[in-house]
Amino acid sequence: MRRTAVITLALSATLGLAACGGGGDPMDTDTGGDNADAGSSGEAGGDAGSLTIGSANFPENELLAEIYAAALDDAGVEVDTQLNIGSREAYIAGIEDGSIDAIPEYTGGLATFLNPEITATSSEDVLADLQENLPEEMQVLEISEAEDKDSLVVTAETAEELDLTSIADLADHAGDLTLGGPPEFESRPNGVDGLSEVYGLEFASFRSLAAGANLTVQSLANGQVDVANIFTTNPAIEENDFVVLEDPESLFAAQNVVPLIRADAVTPTIEETLNEVSAALDTDNLTSMMVQVQSEGEDPAEVAREFVDENL
Repeated sequence: MRRTAVITLALSATLGLAACGGGGDPMDTDTGGDNADAGSSGEAGGDAGSLTIGSANFPENELLAEIYAAALDDAGVEVDTQLNIGSREAYIAGIEDGSIDAIPEYTGGLATFLNPEITATSSEDVLADLQENLPEEMQVLEISEAEDKDSLVVTAETAEELDLTSIADLADHAGDLTLGGPPEFESRPNGVDGLSEVYGLEFASFRSLAAGANLTVQSLANGQVDVANIFTTNPAIEENDFVVLEDPESLFAAQNVVPLIRADAVTPTIEETLNEVSAALDTDNLTSMMVQVQSEGEDPAEVAREFVDENL
């Protein structure tokens, strides 16, 4: 049984509000593991340990969680999964209350969540800022070369018509355009507020769309939104000839994939295995796997198993 520990964060009030806004407790629904209401600690499963791995509510994070789970299972770790929990606000609350032990994270997003005033942009500096502000009850393991950044994307037609190559080029046009993105993008420091503060952009409207979902791609392609927040590893960018706007002011910091884990759940086997996964991941193979998952409709668990069998 998991030893439940409540982590006190300076951000706890914000987390509580955000979790409530997600439509109830995301941990109430069993979306993957056999023991959705029973956790695990590093001491519960013997030397190898046991772990409940969560994922955010978009396909890439689910894929990464499945990779972690497959690799750990091969290493003898007792693994449960709880997938598609929700946004960062929701799954951080799950780590706080012990509902999950670990989740694939992204350095820049997590660092900004913990420190909205972050100015670092490089992988090394972002990681340093993240480690400085990470609660002691949480731990990040080794980062991977794989990086998936937020980006602003437009159609090729819009880019040509408005002569757009960078986010800064939107300054004279934003007032006539609709921006689309996940709900949390409207309130995060590197979202709508950041675009206003850093680039002076005030869009005509914001349309809330599911993170990582085809709805965002369809909305952009169909003209329901003019500019969209899409992750850079999404294969739909290339498939639809979308244009990723450059970010000269580095609003979107480095976003290396990294395991976030409860410190009391770490065992040598878990740490070594997840570090091996990080060493094997890079942006190219992550993007290729996302083609399999999103474009070809393959099961993320099967794609993850193939990756682990071939690389670990």
